[in-house]
Amino acid sequence: MIKKIIAGICLLFSSVVFSQESNASPYSYFGIGDIKFKGTTENRSMGGLGILPDSIHVNLQNPAAYASLMYTTFTVSASNSKTRFKTDSASDNANRTTVDYIAVAIPYKKLGFAFGLMPYTAVGYRIKNETVGPVAEDTIVRTFNGSGGLNRVFGGVAYKISPKFSIGAEFQYNFGQVKTKSITNIKNEVQVIQYPTRETNNSDYNGFSFNIGAIYQGKIGKYDWVTSAAFTPQSTLKSSTDRELATITITNSNNEIVHDNIDTTVSTSDVKMPAKASFGSGLGQNRSWFIGAEYTFQQSNELGNRFDNVTNAKFETAHKFSLGGYFIPKYASFTSYISRITYRAGLRYEKTGLVINGEAINDMGLSLGVGLPIGGRIGGSNLNIGAEFGQRGTTSANLVKENYVNLFISLSINDRWFQKRRYE
Repeated sequence: MIKKIIAGICLLFSSVVFSQESNASPYSYFGIGDIKFKGTTENRSMGGLGILPDSIHVNLQNPAAYASLMYTTFTVSASNSKTRFKTDSASDNANRTTVDYIAVAIPYKKLGFAFGLMPYTAVGYRIKNETVGPVAEDTIVRTFNGSGGLNRVFGGVAYKISPKFSIGAEFQYNFGQVKTKSITNIKNEVQVIQYPTRETNNSDYNGFSFNIGAIYQGKIGKYDWVTSAAFTPQSTLKSSTDRELATITITNSNNEIVHDNIDTTVSTSDVKMPAKASFGSGLGQNRSWFIGAEYTFQQSNELGNRFDNVTNAKFETAHKFSLGGYFIPKYASFTSYISRITYRAGLRYEKTGLVINGEAINDMGLSLGVGLPIGGRIGGSNLNIGAEFGQRGTTSANLVKENYVNLFISLSINDRWFQKRRYE
């Protein structure tokens, strides 16, 4: 049954992942866009904590966790993001709904395998900037638009060296397209220059990456102790960009009519993606409760803005701190459904590494979630629902502060494969 469900849902959602416009942030203007969270709804509901090896949930943040699965698991997730943008003088709102991931994990003896598809980065912005022109009466108006992003196909394997220690590796192919457009115009109180200048850039990216992980599970007294580590080496994306510079006219209906192509170029380059490492540890009691913390470190990103020669932005070393956990009142209760629900919560603070106008862009959030068992079988399928309330950026230095609410939901369907039938 699970095979038919997997095939049907993959066909339904694969086209959505490739075509969705999943971002509406001015900070996606920099680099190759906003890096999407690489984890499940369960991880996200615990502040992004990714150290837990679970027997019925896939952990996509550390491939070593695949070896702890007891069931073949298919999972799919979607989210809705509501964001309020605020500056010193104005505010605006945006709403986006996206598919977050599709994944399948298969345990086999001491091995665990997983593969799937998820967004990797997302670009989506509309920015308008006005500055004083070369003549005091003139105003230079520049508008910037961007869309697109990269997707990631991944496959990983884990091996349980001993009941306490497992290792894993995951390989990824990253691909996608980013489209940007900027229009420059000069106006004054009397007139607007007839032909604004438009620059468009269509960039295709592709490249391989991988990460490795290890998880140790032991005991401290009567409590379960988990320690996790994961590492992603530096990788390279191949980039090919078609750039066009033209003079245009903008009609009353906001259509753009090209008058003259000033320049058309095609360029290729390599984009270096920085190395990243994470370490975490936590305590708990199996199928009852757990609390843990995780620290993630990412080397300084060499990317600035893709185009437009922006000089007021740079990247520095990024840091993220996550604290979270879960609680299950009574995992095996046959009389109380509420007692079998998993309750999750977490906190997250992140220095994103992006610095604009001398101001570091930081991100912080509080998350809550529940795991709802489906059916009567213990260890069976479940529906996971979560919410995240957070803030990114600042209104200082003419920047934008984002206050957001993210709602996310995932379905995890579990079944047993590779079992010999005793009766025909």
